[in-house]
Parts: sequence; structure tokens; C-alpha cells
Amino acid sequence: MSDKQPQNTSQKEKPKKPKYNMWQSSWYMISLAIWEKEKKVPLLCIFTALLAVASNLTSLTITPVILGAVENHSPFRTLLLLIGGFILLAMLLNVAASYVNTNIKYGKITVRTAIIARLSDKLMKTSYPNISDEKFLKMRGKAQEAINCNAAASEAVWDTLTSLLQNLLGFLVYLALLTYVNPLLILVITVTSLLNYFINKPLSEYGYRHKDEEGQLDGTLWYWMTTAESSHMAKDVRLFGMRPWLEELYRKTWAAYQAFHRRAQNVYIWGSIADLILAFVRNGFVYAYLICMMLNGDMSISLFLLYFTAAGNFSGWVSGILNNLLTLYRQGLELSNLRECIEYPEPFLFEEGKPLKADPDRPYEIRLEDVSFRYPAAEKDTLSHISLTLHPGEKLAVVGLNGAGKTTLIKLLCGFLDPTGGRVLLDGTDIREYNRQDYYTLFSAVFQDFSLLATSIASNVAQTEDAVDMPRVMDCIAKAGLTEKVEALPGQYEEKLCRDVYENAVMLSGGETQRLMLARALYKDAPFVILDEPTAALDPIAEADMYGKYHDMTRGRSSVYISHRLASTRFCDRIILIEDGHIAEEGTHEGLLTAGGRYAKLFEVQSKYYREQGESPATAGMEV
Repeated sequence: MSDKQPQNTSQKEKPKKPKYNMWQSSWYMISLAIWEKEKKVPLLCIFTALLAVASNLTSLTITPVILGAVENHSPFRTLLLLIGGFILLAMLLNVAASYVNTNIKYGKITVRTAIIARLSDKLMKTSYPNISDEKFLKMRGKAQEAINCNAAASEAVWDTLTSLLQNLLGFLVYLALLTYVNPLLILVITVTSLLNYFINKPLSEYGYRHKDEEGQLDGTLWYWMTTAESSHMAKDVRLFGMRPWLEELYRKTWAAYQAFHRRAQNVYIWGSIADLILAFVRNGFVYAYLICMMLNGDMSISLFLLYFTAAGNFSGWVSGILNNLLTLYRQGLELSNLRECIEYPEPFLFEEGKPLKADPDRPYEIRLEDVSFRYPAAEKDTLSHISLTLHPGEKLAVVGLNGAGKTTLIKLLCGFLDPTGGRVLLDGTDIREYNRQDYYTLFSAVFQDFSLLATSIASNVAQTEDAVDMPRVMDCIAKAGLTEKVEALPGQYEEKLCRDVYENAVMLSGGETQRLMLARALYKDAPFVILDEPTAALDPIAEADMYGKYHDMTRGRSSVYISHRLASTRFCDRIILIEDGHIAEEGTHEGLLTAGGRYAKLFEVQSKYYREQGESPATAGMEV
């Protein structure tokens, strides 16, 4: 059984300023590259920008220089040398650029992979309450967007920084070049470029501002496509004739998707019109001015060509700087969110907590001292003023109706949650003082939700790919009653699980999977064993057999059992009934039946159900 947990529905917050600005995010990336021994990445970015500007200047000057030589009636040999020199220079620059691009590519991927590793480490180790924290979940989703492909901010930022540096260098070079002609040209080009930028900026951001809407449409469209083809829907589609319904839903989503992009294109077209008008004004002024100078004899044809091309390129450098800054700002927001997710506060102590080493043979005691717990935004406590001691070697059963607080109690015992009131003590010490990761090593568990990985059966039991103790794996599988099944498989203990990855992977039944989870818990050999509805997928006979195995295999260990079939836990030393967040009754199976309270009434209801289903009390695992 699982408790109903109110979701963390925080009030709508105003957009807050990012913790790190775009320059801090850029420096973070450079520092990370150096830390990961990929300092060649920022160095090659600089070299790339220099090569790009050099290549641009080569393209700018080649025609005017050759034309000038022709105007000056230079010898044919000189012309050949000039042409050959420019071609050789262009080739060298292209070769150098190709070499740099090849060498920088994998360095950028390495840096992004390092960030992925940091985020993954955070997500796997973060305090359990963060997993259901709405703020953290949103931050995690956005953080994933910053690392999910080569075009994501964590890698694309290098291209933006390179392009920004390239545009800045080009701007300075062309500024010096055009100042020689007339500063008025620079003013006209700069003003028209700025106007173009500020007109197009809000228009070009339409897609960015509405990316959530577009993402929702993309996701919905993909959902209807994959749902219609998925194997788990195959029976329903055919049995209920769902095809027309699915096609209608797909058509409506596709129509909404097309309407969105039509609106976007109607916005973008105004930017194109503004760009065309301003380009006409800018180029018209520059062209008229340079023609006047040429007609007045103040400029040769070759210089006219040089400065006219430079004027056009100068506009490109100005626009490039502005657009790069806008792109860097967006990427800075994404990288800031990524960093904030990695640095998200931890309510638990880890490395800074007291160290703790699990000893399977040590008699540990866990005590809940006036413990209460309330989920964020919940109106009342899920558990209220619980005092409970789990004695060394004791087998404790926790029973109750859905939503009573059983699973929450287990989470408090295991240290997944901290109480909002009271304390959880391990041998008299508040568990909040310990390294929480060390505290987890005290527990083996079989939960309702299975966590099988796409690897071998042996690795799933040992929870590692290296140094698997095969005799121990085989012994645990035997104790779990799964040896016959495993050894009948072609690959036996090396047989792969999960057909999402391996086409010929074995498919275990629900009961077989639960036995495999039991084998995993046995392999860990921890001082405490937690069994949270481990037999939910089993029939009463198989469940009785499984609990018999639990009883034998957890001998000498402190164990906690949650079960919805009350009689299945009659072998436990003590049973507590949780009701409305409190311990309503406590005692042995026989003692609680004799008391004739709530436990006895629930047991009678269950036993009556099994009798009506044709099960005898013995086969149902019950004493009636």
C-alpha cells in the first residue's frame, strides 16, 4: 500500500533574477574546461575567432588589391604572385580552421559530459525530499534542456563566445578602416544596425517566449503518434475501436501546431520587412557617398570596392555583436539554472555528517520519539506523535488501510524523510547527525516498485558489474526460490533483463521479479530488512510461501513488514495497526485477535472474503 501524498503546490512565484549572470556563466564554463583538463577549448575558441577574422580580411582585400594592381598597370608576374599569394593564404587559413574545428569538437563534448556527470551525481545523491520538491523538479527539467544535445547551452555557448569574439575583433578592425574614409559612415551604419536590432529583437524572441507552448504542442503531437503505435495500447485500440478517436485527437493537435507556426511566421515577416528597409537606407547612403568620392576623383575603383564591401561587413559585425550578446544572455539563463540545480540546498547531511559503517552482526536499535510528519502544503499530519522502538532482531509488522501512513513510517525509518516533529534515533543518536548515505547502508529493502536494470540477472542481484560474488549470488537466488527458473534460461545467471534494450531479454513474471528483489536484499546483507508490500503481485498461497522464506532468511535481523493481508505477518514478534496517522493497536497476531479490536475486525473481513472465494484458511495463509 502507498500513502496519498499531497503534492508540493507552491504559490505562483514572480520570475526571479538568475543567480548567475551571463558573464559568470561563461567564466564557469571556462573554469570547468580547465578543471576537466580541456583548457584547449577556450584557447581554440580564441584561435578560431582570429582565423575567421583573418579569412574575412583576406576575402575583403583580394579583389580590391588585384584590381588596384591592374589599375596601376602592374606586370603580369606581379598579378600572378598576388593571386597565388592570396589563394595560398586562403588555403592555409581554411586548413587551420578545419584542424581547429576538428580538435575543439570533442573537447566541447567532454566539457558538456562533465556537466552531465555533475547533474547526474546530484540527481542520484540529492536528499529524498528534493525528489518531490516542485521547485527542484522544475529546475531539473530546465537543467536537462541545457545538456540534452550538441546544440544545448552547455556546448553551444562555446560557439557563441567564439562568434562574439570574432565580431568584436572584426568590428575594431573595420572601425579603424572606415574611420579613414569618414566617421559619418560609421554613425549611419551603426544607427541603422541598432534600429534593425531593436526592431527585430522582440520579434525574433517570439519563438523563445512561446517555447513552452510550442514544446507542449510538440510533446502532445508526439504523444498521440506513439500512443497509437504502442504495444501496451494495442488491445484497447482494437477492442474498443479507438482508432477514429485517436485520429481525431491527432488531427486537432496537428491543426493547433500549424496555427501556432502560422502566427509565428506572421510575426517574423515584419522583422524581414524592417531589415529590408533599413538595409536599403544604409546601403543607399554608403553607396551614394562612395560614388560621389569616386566621381570627384578622391577614390579609385579598387578602393571604392574595398570600402563599400567593408561598410556592408561592418554592419554585420555590429549586428553580430548584438545578436551574440542576446544569445549569450539566453544561454546564461539556462546555465545559471543548471548551476542552481547542481547547487540546490540539501536538507540532509552527507560528507559533512558523522560517518557510519554498517555491521550486519551488530544489534542496532531504532527509536521514533514523538514523531510527526506533514507533507508540504498538506492540511494535516500524515503521522502524528508516533513513539515506537524497533528492537535488535525484532520482526515488526505495520498494517493499516490505504493512506493510513504506513509507507511514510517506512520512509522515516529508512531516513528518506526527516520528521517535521520529534526525532528518529539510531542507538540514541538523532539520524540527522549522520552521513545520510552511510545511514542508508544499514538497510536492505524490497519495495512495491521494482528497479530492474537492463543488465544481467547476476548484476541485478549484486547491484554492480564488477567484482560480482557469483557463489553468493547463486546462494541468494536459491534462498529466494528462483534457482530453477534462472538455471532453465539459456544464459542462466548472465541472462539479460529489459527488452527495451535487449531484444531477446527474459521477461520475468511479477512473482519472479519479487523473488529477484528478495535475492538482491539478501545479497546486501544489511542489519535492517524492510519489506514494503513485497508480495502484492502474488496469490495467497505464493505469498504464504514467500513470507515463510522471509521469516527464515531474516532470522537475527531487525525487520519491518508492510502487508495488506493481515494474517501473512502472524509470524512477526509485534504488529502495529496505523490508523489516521496514529498507532491505533499494538501486539501479537493472536493477542490482537483476542482483544477483538479494529485489527480483529479487519482480519475477519479478509478471512470472510477468502472463504467466499473458495480459499481455505490454510491455503490463504490465515488462521480463522
